[in-house]
Amino acid sequence: MLQRPRRNRKSEVIRQMVQETHVSAANLIFPLFIIEGENQKTEVSSMPGIFRYSVDNLLREVESCMNLGLKSFDLFPNIDESLKDKMATESYREESLYLRAIREVKKEFPEACLITDVAMDPYSSDGHDGVVDNGEILNDETLEVLGKMALAHARAGADIIAPSDMMDGRVGYIRKTLDEHGYSGVSIMSYSAKYASAFYGPFRDALNSAPKFGDKKTYQMNPANQREALIEANLDEIEGADFLMVKPALPYLDVIKLLKDNTELPIAAYNVSGEYAMIKAAVQNGWLNEQRAITEVLTSIRRAGATAILTYHAKEVLLNKWL
Repeated sequence: MLQRPRRNRKSEVIRQMVQETHVSAANLIFPLFIIEGENQKTEVSSMPGIFRYSVDNLLREVESCMNLGLKSFDLFPNIDESLKDKMATESYREESLYLRAIREVKKEFPEACLITDVAMDPYSSDGHDGVVDNGEILNDETLEVLGKMALAHARAGADIIAPSDMMDGRVGYIRKTLDEHGYSGVSIMSYSAKYASAFYGPFRDALNSAPKFGDKKTYQMNPANQREALIEANLDEIEGADFLMVKPALPYLDVIKLLKDNTELPIAAYNVSGEYAMIKAAVQNGWLNEQRAITEVLTSIRRAGATAILTYHAKEVLLNKWL
């Protein structure tokens, strides 16, 4: 035999030398949940090891991550029901929990990259990502709310705006709004291919943001569709997106690869709460080796073509030196 591929696997040194895909702290974005109050840190029951933080403890958590080399964060608010309404007005109120958190993080850690979520569902009394009228999600009316939200985030100090709502035209509307108000330097990380997935349950528990009726299938994508992702991604790129995101990650590695092969923009992927919870449950039951399972998952997402990975594993893999 002239070709023996095993020769390149015969030692750890050689295996590392020829390794094609690498994951580092620079590729990771850590989602963090925020709650009102002081000195609060409550674990999300369906996501072992993941917590909701009051702003003071959020700052401590960000500092801990920064010391590990983890410098990119995506914030999500748990809003009291009494503050929710049909137009999600709390999302852009000057002294809201979310805007206070953005300002405090950027004040204490200006070098951190802060990504903010633009969608109505955490603030909506209907629990949907858009304005609701007689059970219908109104697309164009929602854009005005999203524009106000994005502008408020930019003013508070956000580095990257991440619209996760899946309304048509929202990237262009947000880009125009930001540019007209002097925030042309703020990036947009668009949730271009966000699927109507079964893997969001623990996240909705963390934020108490589940829809009060129906589902999100009229705006989130059908899990059976792949080519549709190209339509969404192309529109977002034309409208001014700086990153294109696929969510969830693991069931849609083919979609990550498809977008990677069809755009020059960086691709982000969201390793979502249900994916995290599955691994943690299997580890707790002794069915999986935690380090190997998590690093394999993150490597697979990178191998598929994601430059940035939003993952709840971000801190633990750095803390435990698994990368």
